[in-house]
Amino acid sequence: MPAVVRAVAPVQQVPLELNYQASNEALWVNLRPMAGRPHNFSAELLDAIQGGFDEMEASQWHWNDKGIDAPIRYAVMMSDHPSYFSVGGDLALFRQCIERQDAEALRAYSLQCLDIIYRWTMAGGDVATIAVVQGRALGGGFEAVLAANHIIAEEQAEFGFPEILFGLFPVSGGMSLLARRIGVHRAEKMMGDGRLYPARDLLDLGVIDEVCGQGEGPTTVRAYIQRHRSSQRARMMLQRAKLRMSALDINELRLVVDEWIETALALTPKETRVLDALIGMQKKEFS
Repeated sequence: MPAVVRAVAPVQQVPLELNYQASNEALWVNLRPMAGRPHNFSAELLDAIQGGFDEMEASQWHWNDKGIDAPIRYAVMMSDHPSYFSVGGDLALFRQCIERQDAEALRAYSLQCLDIIYRWTMAGGDVATIAVVQGRALGGGFEAVLAANHIIAEEQAEFGFPEILFGLFPVSGGMSLLARRIGVHRAEKMMGDGRLYPARDLLDLGVIDEVCGQGEGPTTVRAYIQRHRSSQRARMMLQRAKLRMSALDINELRLVVDEWIETALALTPKETRVLDALIGMQKKEFS
């Protein structure tokens, strides 16, 4: 049976596409680049992702389109950008809010990001969640990847938390998500070094689950789904048990948001100059 495809809108208008593949009961969530803009978690993308979650949760993870009512058993997040999964948060917005000391705008944006990461994590109780990384996953992009139950990276992919370079830290559950995989001590070290990690290094550390060749990400997803389906009920029970045993504490995550805002509003001139330089690099990269 052919896949059912629903394109939300052209890339220049809405940076999200949802595709349902009936043959393996999988919903593909594609983050789409917007022309001339950094491939980050813009306000438009955050709204689109939240809308997608609202729809899927209301339907109890069923795909309803053009008379089709089919279960969603797998949710796959990936990016249509050839070089980036996501560069993370909207640095230009951060800079504007810091300049005018706008704590409420920072809080609204950060809590929206946290809501998405938390819901993507908790979706693992209903569906098998998968992230596919074909380029760089930075900051909030890395957090979104870590929120999936199974992480597949192509061999050229790179990961990192650059926030420490301009005096900040991950705000959307990064510490908790990474610590679930490699422990608190290693997670703290990774968040504090500002390095870019190649996919195979993170495979060795246990951060990601599979590495495949360039261009083989979607094929590797399909192979994983085929293996998973062979004992789907048992595997989902294991996934739910893992989710219960390593549950995210939403109150602690909201406290991190408050601490992040406090830190952001107190950045030094040197730190804001680094932030400005990164914003300039992104503008050049995506122009």
